[in-house]
Amino acid sequence: MLNFNELWPYQELILQGLWVTVELTCYATLGGVAIGTACAAARQYGGRPLRALVGAYVELIRNTPFIVQLFFVFFGLPGLGVKLSAWEAGLLAMLLNLGAYSTEIIRAGLAATPRGQIEAARVLGISPRQSFFRVVLIPAFEKIYPALTSQCIIVMLGSAVVSQISVADLTYAANLIQSRNFRSFEAYLVAAALYLGLAILMRQLFALLGNRLFRHRRATA
Repeated sequence: MLNFNELWPYQELILQGLWVTVELTCYATLGGVAIGTACAAARQYGGRPLRALVGAYVELIRNTPFIVQLFFVFFGLPGLGVKLSAWEAGLLAMLLNLGAYSTEIIRAGLAATPRGQIEAARVLGISPRQSFFRVVLIPAFEKIYPALTSQCIIVMLGSAVVSQISVADLTYAANLIQSRNFRSFEAYLVAAALYLGLAILMRQLFALLGNRLFRHRRATA
């Protein structure tokens, strides 16, 4: 018989785990999208060596499991002299993962920008830097925004894996609670409901942000 009252003494632990998940997600989203933007620009417009380097990074991350990437960062890097805390290792793994996936998403948006649009900006005397940000990057982000939103949410859900290296996130809290009171169903049901709530909240926040970012362009169109 279900008894959620058994979870009440652990409410602080659950909230702390939820906060760690939110914190990791915020940093990973901002950093991962920044990495993806830089790598997408390098792969689209950079020289052959740079494109090859970025391509190798993208293929490596996209074709290996996230948990293997996490274990490599946490257990492997110390062998090279790079020592990270569990939280730092979890964040770095999430950054690298989202960076690789968002690279291809953003690059698709960059590639979809009409060549004539770029040439028109040059004719008007717009600098290459301004042209990239205003004529190429912003329209590209508008095209791929839903896909990028979904990828950020996937990374948030995948952050549950960082509990395997003892990061005290939401899944870690659920694991700890069920090990103490043996209420596995209740503990993981609450965790699942909180992950679902986070996913819905993220989608709503991204939608609001998208409306603000692209409102002027849509009104002009």
